[in-house]
Amino acid sequence: MIAAIETPDILFADSEIVVINKAADLLSVPGRGEHKQDCLWRRVQCRFPTARIVHRLDYATSGIMVLGLTTESHRHLSIQFQERQTQKSYQAIVAGQLPTAAGCVDQPLRCDWDNRPLQIVDHEAGKTAQTYWHIIEHLEDATRVELTPITGRSHQLRVHMQYLGHPILGDRFYATPAQQRRAERLLLHAQSLSFSHPTNHQALTFTSKCPF
Repeated sequence: MIAAIETPDILFADSEIVVINKAADLLSVPGRGEHKQDCLWRRVQCRFPTARIVHRLDYATSGIMVLGLTTESHRHLSIQFQERQTQKSYQAIVAGQLPTAAGCVDQPLRCDWDNRPLQIVDHEAGKTAQTYWHIIEHLEDATRVELTPITGRSHQLRVHMQYLGHPILGDRFYATPAQQRRAERLLLHAQSLSFSHPTNHQALTFTSKCPF
C-alpha cells in the first residue's frame, strides 16, 4: 500500500500525452520489492489511468518526462526516442573547473555487471555514447554546465562527466565521498525536452527551471 503520494507536477496534458516534471529521488517505474512500488508512473496513473512510460530518468535525476495516454501515442513517441528524433538538454553542477568552454565526450558505455547498476567506459564491448557540454558559469571549485546527450545510454551523463575528471556533485555512484557530501541530491536536472506531438505532429518544446 502506497501512502502520502505527492501529486505529480504536470506541465502539460491533452488526450494523447502528459508532460511531467519529475522530482529527484523518485523512480520512473516500479522496482523490485514492495518498497520500490512508488514511482512517477504510478503517481501519474492516479490522474491519468491510461498513462504509459515512454522513456526514463534516473532515480536521482529531476526534470521533464513525457508519457503516452493511448496505445498509438505511446508507439509514436517511443519511435521518436528510439530514432533520436527528440532533443534533450540537462543542467548539472560538476566538481572542479572544466578546462575549455565546451566539448564533446565520445566514449562507449556498458553495464558494469559486477557492480550493477553502475556503467563503465569500455572500448571493446561498450555501446556508442556521445555527450556535448558547455559551461554556463564558473562556481567555487565547481562548474555549472549544460549537457546535451546525443545517445541515451543508462547513466550516460554521469559516467561521461566522471570520465572527464569532473563528476556531478552529489552523485552517490560516480563521485568521491567528498564530492557527494557537497550536495544533498544529485545536481542533474532534465531542463528541456523537444518532440513532435503524436497526432497533430506539432513541434513541442517543454522547459523546467533548474532547482539548484
